[in-house]
Amino acid sequence: MRFGFYLKLALSGIRKNKKTYVPYILTGIGMVMMYYIVSFLSCSSSVAAMHGGDVVREFLSLGSNVIGLFALILLFYTNSFLMKRRKKEFGLYNILGMGKNNLSRVLIWETLIISVISIIGGLGCGILFSKAVELLIGRMLGSDVGFRFEILKRPISEAFIIFAVIFILILINSLRQIYFSKPIELIHSESVGEKPPKGNWFIALIGAILLIGAYYISVTISDPVSAIVLFFVAVLMVIVATYLLFIAGSVVFCRLLQKNKNYYYKTNHFISISSLVYRMKRNGAGLASICILSTMVLVMISSTFCLYIGGEENLRNRYPRDIVMDLWSIDEEITDQAHNLITNTLDEYDLEADNLLHYRYLVMVALQKDGKMLLDPKKIDQPYSYADMRQLYIIPLEDYNTVMGTSEILKDGEVMICASKCNYDYDTLEVEQMPVFNVRQAPEKFVVNGESQSLIFPSIFIFVKDIETLEQFYETQLEIYQEEASSLCDYYGFDLDCDEKTKIEIAEKIASTPWADDDTSCGFSLECRAESREDFLAVNSGFFVLGILLGTVFICGTVLIMYYKQVVEGYEDQARFDILQKVGMTKEEIRKSINSQILTIFFVPLLTAGIHIIFAFPVVAKLLLLFGLTNTKLFVMVNVGTYLVFAAFYILFYMATSRAYYKIVSETR
Repeated sequence: MRFGFYLKLALSGIRKNKKTYVPYILTGIGMVMMYYIVSFLSCSSSVAAMHGGDVVREFLSLGSNVIGLFALILLFYTNSFLMKRRKKEFGLYNILGMGKNNLSRVLIWETLIISVISIIGGLGCGILFSKAVELLIGRMLGSDVGFRFEILKRPISEAFIIFAVIFILILINSLRQIYFSKPIELIHSESVGEKPPKGNWFIALIGAILLIGAYYISVTISDPVSAIVLFFVAVLMVIVATYLLFIAGSVVFCRLLQKNKNYYYKTNHFISISSLVYRMKRNGAGLASICILSTMVLVMISSTFCLYIGGEENLRNRYPRDIVMDLWSIDEEITDQAHNLITNTLDEYDLEADNLLHYRYLVMVALQKDGKMLLDPKKIDQPYSYADMRQLYIIPLEDYNTVMGTSEILKDGEVMICASKCNYDYDTLEVEQMPVFNVRQAPEKFVVNGESQSLIFPSIFIFVKDIETLEQFYETQLEIYQEEASSLCDYYGFDLDCDEKTKIEIAEKIASTPWADDDTSCGFSLECRAESREDFLAVNSGFFVLGILLGTVFICGTVLIMYYKQVVEGYEDQARFDILQKVGMTKEEIRKSINSQILTIFFVPLLTAGIHIIFAFPVVAKLLLLFGLTNTKLFVMVNVGTYLVFAAFYILFYMATSRAYYKIVSETR
């Protein structure tokens, strides 16, 4: 056979099966485009030059790996639909005299054509839209990017190599299916039904147990540290449970519908349920994939969007005042000199400190075992985890009353407690080598402490009767930790009524001006909210951009699976509905049957994704605490809004794909 013969067969095959090949090629173009854009942004010098751009680039470099892995899975999955449609054609070629080697050449040409179009088209679109995304990031970070257009070699070469490897692997898998199938198997591959998996009730029960277990983990998590440890465990359990329930549980569900005579023995229901049962294994896997992708889209977009729009509030939680000086001493002579320096510096700018926040404290790390705080982990016999870690802030009652404007009184051996990111429900408090204290819950929560907001593990504020008790805590931890012991600290924070640039200038001047003699000086740290704003918001912006890009990729995967599911099953059902039309079934009855079939199961993934989101809310909310997001109401509103918007698009996808299904099955063969 001539060289051009195989090329013509390949082009003819693609053209004749354009309903399945065009979406596949568009998916390849989209995956290459998204990979190039993310990889380009992670290497872009313009993004690196932005304030906080380095943080964004680190997030996007992780996103390129996720897109590459997802592209491999999605393209393999969609190629399986293509091969199912083409096997009959290849079987006919085989019977008419074409050997397996000849068929492999046709497949090689098809794969080469599709890969070239996908890679070149994807890189072209990626290069075209990369500047638009770069400008979007610049706007989010408040940086002037400029309109200089650049094309980077590294993202192009990486995208070319990765997707060339993906298409080679797809080709190898396709050749394997052709070489290890007999001609008669290829011809009848499209009409071969799948037997429902055995032990449906047992598998469905396992899926239900796993799902309940995952939901229980999410609902019962009490602190962010446990959320980090158990989040991925719960996600894995949900994924496995979803597949088991959709594959086995869908069979059980259809059988229950068959037993319901009032429902089953109706024209539209009878045909739809009967056609679903025999292929429910693959049907369930497709629905489970749609459900998992929908859940991923909802969680990713809602959480990253919430971090982005709540960025300013999170920033104020982390930096409760414009400027904060932490002195590592509470000696009045030292603290007075530092405070005088701040006052004198502000006088130079004709400014006054507003919303002054001043208190003394001691901070130390402890392991909580019930109502006992252990300072020395070497003395603990039983294993412990980071979930047991607590950051203790010991503050004298005098300072608490000054800050909160109260007049609380504590008796000897009594403390007040405020817990952050955890609960403390014990009546007593015992710190290692200290006497047992009776606990009173503070009437109000203490002011937001920026350091406690940024920590992974929870914080407990302990308000003691007087300075002497505070010093007793200090001596105890000094004896245990010695050189690694914490210092008694003086917290002095305030706001300023001036522009951001002036705030940064004042903070730099305070930090660089000598304010004490070497004999009386001590260490200190200085934080400026305006100076930290750019890097802080860059983290949230990086998450949001990554959430948009990955969310778009997952939505494309969801739509593609929905489309192929409808098209392939439409061709499978075409002969059946053709026979039904010949025996008298009208097109209106066919439409009702189709609607019954699709509505019976097609909205189950959307509803299940909504249930997953509801039960995932507690664990995701705990994780967002680590980024300073404490506004639960905002997170609820964003979740509800995201779900409603996604549901609207889902309905549009459903209408489009069901129309394609109806068009196929209503055609006369």
